[in-house]
Formats: sequence, structure tokens, C-alpha cells
Amino acid sequence: MRINDSRRWRLPVLVAMAGLIVTACGAGGIGGGTKEPVDIAVNPWTGSRANAVVIASLLKDKLGYEVNLKDLDEGVDWQGFETGEVDAILEVWGHDEDRATFVDQKKVAQVVGPMGVNGVIGWYVPGWMAKEYPDITDWNNLNKYADLFKTSESGDQGQFLLGDPSYVSNDEAIIKNLGLNYKVVAGGSEAALIESLKQATTQKTPLLAYFYDPQWAHSQEPLLSDPLVKINLPPNTPECATEGEAVACDYPAYELYKAVSTTFAENGGDAYELIKNFNWTNLDQSTMAELIDNQGMTPEDAAAKWIAENEAIWSKWMPAQ
Repeated sequence: MRINDSRRWRLPVLVAMAGLIVTACGAGGIGGGTKEPVDIAVNPWTGSRANAVVIASLLKDKLGYEVNLKDLDEGVDWQGFETGEVDAILEVWGHDEDRATFVDQKKVAQVVGPMGVNGVIGWYVPGWMAKEYPDITDWNNLNKYADLFKTSESGDQGQFLLGDPSYVSNDEAIIKNLGLNYKVVAGGSEAALIESLKQATTQKTPLLAYFYDPQWAHSQEPLLSDPLVKINLPPNTPECATEGEAVACDYPAYELYKAVSTTFAENGGDAYELIKNFNWTNLDQSTMAELIDNQGMTPEDAAAKWIAENEAIWSKWMPAQ
């Protein structure tokens, strides 16, 4: 059939337009934005990796995104919002100064709501110590027991054991401002910190340490049978500094939240929607972390197992199609 002249120009144009539509839909789905690789920060504790591998698996397997997981210390990851190297941090503990700088002032980042986990940071001793020295849990009595905690690394002072030195930590300021005869010693990693707490419990060696929840080790032996006991520091109040050199009280209760780059919030499409909707519990995260740390599964295998068993939870995070 001969095509008349009035239609000849229309078909190539319509074909080209159709190609553009298919390309656009293939790139990000209708209303889904472009499918650029998603860069997610992973901080040096297993809970952070648990968040990241579950979200990465869903982005890859359910939505077709490429994902880069970037191992970064706390604080350093916020700088990535400005440089374009980080799209999302899935678990933020405090960081009021970074939030003021990058969200309020520079406007290169946005807070996208809580992640569902409530965080606790504090000072802990093994359960046996609280039984043997009942008044040790009152910070006013810590200097009386400083000699118990001396190590080769702390010298003439009692040792206060930290985990990874990049963690949110007010401990040096608390020790100084409360007049405590202790020295902060970094254990080097979360795994090393957990091992020290386990050994102090089973071998009944004195230990004063930084620890936190959510953390799977609380629900596993030996800490399950002989739980750690939290030191009662001066209570945190709105008047007490929660970060910086002036702090002289306990850590605040943390409602952990997610932060993303402003560019990602505007152009991230379905990936942004999934991360914005991501919300799980302390138990969910601890279950995942325990698979990795205590059962020897790779993070990816642990994520696959959790996703297979918890569709009722993650299906609520998925963007509307």
C-alpha cells in the first residue's frame, strides 16, 4: 500500500517518540526517575551493614538498580553528600553538628524520617561486677574502683574501653568533666569490643566499656545468662550538651534516622522511595546482624534469608507501581 505524503513524515516521528518513551520507562519506570547507581554508606558496625545489604538486595533484585556499598566512618559519610559520593546513610546516631552543617546550612542533604530503631549508648560493666561491687553502677563511686580497671595501656588510670575510634563518643569529655580517673582506650573494632566483653564475663576480669543497643550480643551467651549492667551517669537533659567537649552527662536516647543527599531526594526515583519507606525494628536488625556475626553467613546470604522470611515487612517499603 502506498503511503501518502501527509503520513510519511509522521511514522518516523512516531517511531522515534515511541523509542524515547521505551527508553525513559526502561531507565526508571513510569514516575520512577533515572536508574543511576545508588551509593550507600556503611559504617563500621554490623547493624549498619545489615541495613545496607537488605536495602541493596531489594534495590538490585526487585527494582533493577546497581548499588555501591561504601565503607565509611561516621562523619566522613556526611561529607559525601556534598561531593556526590554518597546518596544515603541508613542509620544516623545523633550527629547534630553534621545535620546543622549539611542539612540546614549547605542544604546538600535531607533527613527522610526514622528508620524504626531506637538506639542506646552507655557505659557498662560485666554482670558479675555489679553483684560483687553493688555500688559500682553509680558513677560517683567509679574513682574508688579505678585501680581494678588499670591496664598496660591506661597506665596509672583505670581503662575505659571504646570500640571503633570513629564511633559517636562523648567519653573523654564525660571523664574529664566528671573528674574521673580513667583513660579512653580504643579496642579497634566492634568485633574486638564484643570479644572483650565476653571474656570479661566468662573469665571474671574487670572491664568498663562503651556499648550499645541494638546489638545481637546482648541476647547470646555468655551475656544472655550474665547480662551487662549499665552505669548510672548523670541523666541526660536538654540543658546538658549531648556532643562536644562540654558534655557531662549520659548519652541521650536516640531515635535513629535516615539521611540522603538532596540530589538523590530529587532524582532518585524508586530507589529514593524505597529508602524513604525503609523502617524496621531493633529485633529485625539484631536478627540480621546475628546471622552475619554469630552464624558465619555472608552479609549477602543473610540478607537473602531475611528477605525470604520477611516479605510482610519489606513489601511495605516498596514504591507504588
